[in-house]
Amino acid sequence: MLSLSVGFGGRASVVSLTTMRRPYTFIIDIDKKGPRMLTEVHVPDDVAAAVRLLESGATPLGGGTSLMPLLNDYASPPTELVSLRRAGLAGIHLDGATVRIGAATTLGQVEHDPRLAILDPVVRSIASVPVRNLATVGGNLFAHQPHGDLAVALVALAARVTVVDGGTHELTVEEFVTDPRGLVTEVAFTQPADGSFKYLKAARRRFNSASIVTVAAVIGESAVRVALGGVGNQIIRAHAVEAALAGQPLTDETVPAAAEAGLSELAPVDDAYASAWYRTRVFPVHLRRALLGH
Repeated sequence: MLSLSVGFGGRASVVSLTTMRRPYTFIIDIDKKGPRMLTEVHVPDDVAAAVRLLESGATPLGGGTSLMPLLNDYASPPTELVSLRRAGLAGIHLDGATVRIGAATTLGQVEHDPRLAILDPVVRSIASVPVRNLATVGGNLFAHQPHGDLAVALVALAARVTVVDGGTHELTVEEFVTDPRGLVTEVAFTQPADGSFKYLKAARRRFNSASIVTVAAVIGESAVRVALGGVGNQIIRAHAVEAALAGQPLTDETVPAAAEAGLSELAPVDDAYASAWYRTRVFPVHLRRALLGH
């Protein structure tokens, strides 16, 4: 004996199927165009094949650490996914001081490559080991704030990204994260001088926590670059902080003055991790800790 009942509520319908042995329940996402279900996962062998599938309307899948929770919660209902794990987009290459990282390279691979020790504190501040073994460098560029800490560091490092979107383009990461789109194939940057890169992430707990304030900076003799995460809907290039520090030594006087100048650039919001007021209040503390170490 078999019975079938269907109930509709919101954008999802619950289908209950009862047999003589046991009941089964299926949840199907439905919009005005009808049911939207995941029907196929493509695994192309090269970038060209991946691009063709994406142009047909499929959704790219890197490590899945952001996309799959959305898919499971029915907040994002793509019908076709394109897995990039076999598309030849993983790998880390160094040519002198130039670093090139394939978009499908996992954060775990970056973490364990001794040539990228500069990024070690960055990737270790992101999520947890199981997540880093799945999450990809390219995927982090699409993460919404207060996530995407690697992207914050890449902005400070003046990194560039190669994107396939109606052609192949190269943009700065700073430009890309303001409107991320297309298929990211590679990220590249120049290793800064020893000791010039500074990084700190303040979070509610050590693992699997979004940023309250993230500070990434390159303090050079001729230029200063500072990027901030967690204090706005997008990564902030802290130009006022840079101007205040340009040509100045990092001291207990210059860094607080730079933090005061940077307050006007913040645009924090309230969320489950911290209030906008709290983020603003602790920003000078964490800028000091990032740049001075205390």
